[in-house]
Amino acid sequence: MAVERAMRTAASSLTDAEPVPYWLDDPGRPEALPALAGDEHCDLLVVGGGYSGLWTALLAKERDPGRDVVLVEARETGWAASGRNGGFCAASLTHGLGNGLARWPGELPRLEELGAANLDAIEAAVARHSIDCDFERTGEIDVATEPHQVGELRDLQAQAAALGLDAGEFLDRDAVRAQVDSPTFLGGVWDREGVAMLNPAKLAWGLRRAVASLGVRVYERTPALSLTDAGPGMLVRTPYGRIRARQVALGTNVFPSLVRRVRPFVVPVYDYALTTEPLTDGQLAAVGWKNRQGLGDSANQFHYFRLTADRRILWGGYDAVYPYGGRVRAEHEHRPETYLRLAEHFFHCFPQLEGVRFSHAWGGAIDTCSRFSAFFGTAHRGRVAYAAGFTGLGVGATRFGADVMLDLLSGEPTERTRLEMVRSKPLPFPPEPVRWAGIGLTKWSLARADAHGGRRNLWLRTMDRLGLGFDS
Repeated sequence: MAVERAMRTAASSLTDAEPVPYWLDDPGRPEALPALAGDEHCDLLVVGGGYSGLWTALLAKERDPGRDVVLVEARETGWAASGRNGGFCAASLTHGLGNGLARWPGELPRLEELGAANLDAIEAAVARHSIDCDFERTGEIDVATEPHQVGELRDLQAQAAALGLDAGEFLDRDAVRAQVDSPTFLGGVWDREGVAMLNPAKLAWGLRRAVASLGVRVYERTPALSLTDAGPGMLVRTPYGRIRARQVALGTNVFPSLVRRVRPFVVPVYDYALTTEPLTDGQLAAVGWKNRQGLGDSANQFHYFRLTADRRILWGGYDAVYPYGGRVRAEHEHRPETYLRLAEHFFHCFPQLEGVRFSHAWGGAIDTCSRFSAFFGTAHRGRVAYAAGFTGLGVGATRFGADVMLDLLSGEPTERTRLEMVRSKPLPFPPEPVRWAGIGLTKWSLARADAHGGRRNLWLRTMDRLGLGFDS
């Protein structure tokens, strides 16, 4: 009976949810810019109007105001992952300390410093360009909801301390529930400085305005169809015109790269989220969420959640769905069975909010690579640069990726381009059907580990040895 009641509660909470991303359902959403018609010439062409492309265009003009920059976007600025994510802007460049420790322990202290400087630079850019995106330097709490996760958080703190890194403040059960009250919380680690909350769509729209103010010519509804050599530069064909550019930066992430050899390194994984109606004073007091931190639980199949500026709770994660064949399609953006599961989990976490209804439910594709953090490279004899594979933690790391792309295009070695993280590549994903079977087996194994005290089976241990382990 209790299970049936929980399902009815979850289902009834979703009946009025709009099937659109909350952030994009905004009357202040700017009008789309005109498509390119005719031919263009420029020093630098940026392909992609998400964070990766927008930061690249902005930094290119800040480095050299005289550089002639054009940006093309297939649809509208921020319509994809940049406008659909949870709005967690993290300093980490390695998808968390655990992933960084497993892959680049020797240079992790420097990667952490570079990540912190990158987050500071984002905050400064938001202020400098007057971008109204609800930027709040609140930090994030990683919460333990199972006993073994408490020990894992402690172990990670100890590993970080051995490298001289600050992994945050440990909170016992009472301390974490004093910050945000859920009967499921057993402990947590609060990173006070390394994460900001923001409105992701407004950040993208603000960056579009900023690059235009610096002289970047932005064309929306202009997909880049092909990329070919053209004498000393490159030629990109679009539906109604062509662009000749001395250099090209690709910020297409989850979408098929114009450099075909990059495609096996990235697969789309669909993530889903809900937002509640605005909470009343009484509802917010029942949760006791006073400091507006973001939160994420420590399971392999994890949830992330935060407060919006108008006091809704955004609740996302858990299911990560890979579509067979790896195609990005609109029909994958809505999954009612996942919405129902998320709602059930929400009321399990916050039973004191029974009766709250959800206003929005949506999904979107994340550009996932096998090392779960971005990789970089060049093509066409150094005239084309790319960054991809941010795996859901790109709100902040895309700015670092933009700097890396511009460094690579400059042809001059920098501290960033000398990093092992930048010089190395993840393992590519195998072709279908092996890819689909492997991802499915990994998801099953991660769920099993969550249900068995974190114990990783033979498949996960093998993936760990191959550098494909996922523990975030």
